[in-house]
Amino acid sequence: MDSLITAAARALVAGDALGALKRVSLRDDPPALALRGIAMAQLGEHPRARDLLRRAARGFGAHEELSRARCVVAEAEVALAMRDLRGSPRTLAAASATLEAHADRANAMQARLIAVRRLLLLGRLDEAAASLAHLDTRGLPPSLQAVAGLAEAEVALRSLRTVAAQATLGRAHEAAQRAGVPALLAEVADARAALDRPAARRFHAGHELPLRLDEVEALRDSGALVLDACRRGLHAGTNWLPLARRPVLFVLARALAEAWPGDVDRDVLIARAFRTRRPDETHRARLRVEIGRLRALAAPLARIEASARGFVLTPQGERRVVVLMPPIDGDQASLLALLADGAAWSTSALALALGASQRTVQRALVELEAEGRARSIGRARAQRWLSPPLAGFTTILLLPAALPLT
Repeated sequence: MDSLITAAARALVAGDALGALKRVSLRDDPPALALRGIAMAQLGEHPRARDLLRRAARGFGAHEELSRARCVVAEAEVALAMRDLRGSPRTLAAASATLEAHADRANAMQARLIAVRRLLLLGRLDEAAASLAHLDTRGLPPSLQAVAGLAEAEVALRSLRTVAAQATLGRAHEAAQRAGVPALLAEVADARAALDRPAARRFHAGHELPLRLDEVEALRDSGALVLDACRRGLHAGTNWLPLARRPVLFVLARALAEAWPGDVDRDVLIARAFRTRRPDETHRARLRVEIGRLRALAAPLARIEASARGFVLTPQGERRVVVLMPPIDGDQASLLALLADGAAWSTSALALALGASQRTVQRALVELEAEGRARSIGRARAQRWLSPPLAGFTTILLLPAALPLT
């Protein structure tokens, strides 16, 4: 490695992208192209960075498979920052295997973390959690430990395990301080701030109370029968009854939960579930059918009994009934709440869950995407919608150390 390449690499490690470019901007040999690509990525010029890294990978000969693998990992990092998730994960897995075979454990771990973050962006929380369970970051650079902690915290927060998330973010903060990367410290701080923001509202006995994530978790673990209007379902203890794709049943369950311990008039239930102001016998017959379906599904959690004027919800055991609502009101609140579970939703599924037209949901999603509160992957019929990740996943975190081109 010549002196200019060494100096450029050191500048990148220190976060001085312009200083690195001054040393290699006029060179077209593969090591210089790779370092230029990393520098451009740090400056936010992702398309140019990816082009340079691809040229560098092609420039390395057959006997330089280690350097080529490092270029592949860096390119995957840039693609992740561009939210371009179309690439095959097999290419990154092959690069990781090559790095492992050459005892480059740090860059092999980086490749695995990129794969995990890709799964998180795709909404595959279970796969991401399984991959994280097999990662061992002991003895690796603190920046890698911090990013692994951010990924673990993302999974824990999406799964409503706030105690585990707090502990993981604490370790990530310590690692970020040791790494001394400002962008990494900012990402950890933003993820920790999410724990203190209102995540939902509790409606009980006519009163509303904002709740943080840890308070939502405590409520769900309290044994109460929770009508969750955020994720659209009924929850009690370890039992969970999803109703996101049964909008009429969810509306009926919510009306009964909000009125607990009282009953709800049949005409009120018809108006809310079927959106009509003039109920007739056909609506009453349909109400009996839908109540029968809800009664059968909710049997492990509660009984739905007829009263003189309507129906009443009676929890199994001595449980109280609490309604959990999104933290904000408005047409987009329920949409944001559904997306917050980290899963990938189709427009048709969201429309079904919300009881709205698909066109209405599409317009709302476009507005949310423009505001940075929703994102899409895929195109046409394969398009899916998710909420933004809790951590920003910036390329500046890992790229400076990605290519020690020796």
